[in-house]
Amino acid sequence: MKRRARAREAVAAYGLLAPALLIFAVFAFYPLWRIIWLGLHLQNRTGTAQRWEGPSQYVDVLTGDEFRDGLWITTQFVLLTVPIGVVLGILLAVVANRQLRGMRLFQIIFSSTIASSTAVTAVIFFVLLEPSIGYLSSPWIFDLADPDKAIYGVALTGIWQNLGLTFIITLAGLQAVPEDLYEAARLDGFGPVRSFFRITLPLIAPTLLFLSVALTVFGLQAFAQIDVLTSGGPAGSTEVLVFKIFNAQDPLNLGAGSVMSVGLFVVTALVAALQFTILERRVHYGD
Repeated sequence: MKRRARAREAVAAYGLLAPALLIFAVFAFYPLWRIIWLGLHLQNRTGTAQRWEGPSQYVDVLTGDEFRDGLWITTQFVLLTVPIGVVLGILLAVVANRQLRGMRLFQIIFSSTIASSTAVTAVIFFVLLEPSIGYLSSPWIFDLADPDKAIYGVALTGIWQNLGLTFIITLAGLQAVPEDLYEAARLDGFGPVRSFFRITLPLIAPTLLFLSVALTVFGLQAFAQIDVLTSGGPAGSTEVLVFKIFNAQDPLNLGAGSVMSVGLFVVTALVAALQFTILERRVHYGD
């Protein structure tokens, strides 16, 4: 009887899991396997014939200048957008987490960027940062025509785009902190700054860990703002990895583009794992 009951439970469990597994198989596992397989082959100009190249193509592409340059530009974009985005989100959430009249309006304004798509945001900032007539175009910082400064203008778009998400999640984390802790801290002589670093930051650390990983993944996958603002220019200074992968769609470059896709997938997984390993040691999970 117990064996029959366990068998029925197993059948029911697999039956409930089957739809999710099918979706993952069709939209995640098969495309990943297909990209890995394409990275092992070369195609002719029409894409009708494939020639086996094997792992040598992976070695050639992943150690080549094209992949390294794209990875370096992508790293710059992530380093510019993630720390600044997290800090700004925390500051705005702390300001908005007050019981003051009219604060709800400010919360709506701060979170409004989450309703804008990346393409719409990029078009808005193109008007603001356009080198000749842009209102925020500056030869010192945000000059989309300067190879040394174009990445800063593109990064500004990414920061603004993700600010609403960062604000909402951080504000939710702040509102989950018990007010009793702050009252006890005030009785112990804690000021606002000391309370923030000794109470607030440790308790919202899980939220900040999630945001750091999520924003890093968003940064590694950046494409639309680069395509609209600079099209990878000037002189290839904003050609992130996803942009290079997008440009490798013709049959002759499909194998190399597939290899770069796999490389980006591995880099994203390694960076996320490294963030969890390093940051989780400083994260406090409440009981």
